[in-house]
Amino acid sequence: MTEKANKKYKDSVFVDLFYEDESAEENEIALYNALHDEPLPEGTKIRKIRVENVLYMNFKNDISFDVGGKLIVFGEHQSTINENMPLRNLLYIGRAYEQLVPVEDRYKKKQVKLPKPEFYTFYNGEVPWAKEKELRLSDAYEESGGEEMLDLKVKMININPDQHHEILEKCPVLAEYSQFVEVVRKHQKSGEEQALQNAVEECIKRGILSEYLRKKGSEAVNMLIAEYDYDMDIKVQREEAKEEGIEEGIEKGIEQGKKLGKQNDIIELLDDIGEVSEALKAKIRKEENRDILKKWLKLAAKSETIEEFEKKIEK
Repeated sequence: MTEKANKKYKDSVFVDLFYEDESAEENEIALYNALHDEPLPEGTKIRKIRVENVLYMNFKNDISFDVGGKLIVFGEHQSTINENMPLRNLLYIGRAYEQLVPVEDRYKKKQVKLPKPEFYTFYNGEVPWAKEKELRLSDAYEESGGEEMLDLKVKMININPDQHHEILEKCPVLAEYSQFVEVVRKHQKSGEEQALQNAVEECIKRGILSEYLRKKGSEAVNMLIAEYDYDMDIKVQREEAKEEGIEEGIEKGIEQGKKLGKQNDIIELLDDIGEVSEALKAKIRKEENRDILKKWLKLAAKSETIEEFEKKIEK
């Protein structure tokens, strides 16, 4: 890619479209209404909340706002599936409430009223994933059972066009954004010069976010470059960590404990791809042959999907 990122752009197109742009408030309300049975009354004003560097490090790919007695958190997720979104949103909501509740009010005798939080993450990554899924903080607890004194739910919605999620029909601007991402990916993979500029031009011609993209011009391209660099950085970090983990696991895991070493490492690698079935976990944990476990670990690291891994170990 020959385009170079302008370092001042740290917001994604998603954030600009639903938070910063002059049409952002209208777009936010449209997205809120698509998610709720009761639409917001006409003329409703929203209060934007800016929380820095919690969900996506130094890159802004999330928005939050206070409206109608609710605190809404929207995040976009384009890279590898991450099931730690409940934990990240827990840290996020704490920062948001810090902004909404003055320090002196936190120590008053009378209870402080808070907007009710809702968490949504829109997934449009390339790894196959469910059309919709609810992630819970409590699923990560080491000890399960009994009443949970703290929990947090995140609704993950797959907005890839081929999923045909109902929200894309209810919110046209989100549907166009989803198509926009698909066009951008197509041009990125082509290896052509000025791939992102060409993607923007194609979308304008096809009427996909055309008014927004005409207005933004090169600014939109700069934001796309920032997103591309961010995703590549995350991918490289994960690959390096995976390779280091394999080397360390081969040296220590099998030697220290066949069942608690390599078996868990294999499952953790597969967890990066998707949800591992209990049947597959049981099969991995049952295997104690050192050479087979070493082979499976490498296969897990090279597999793009769990189905691909299962086919490989059957051979």
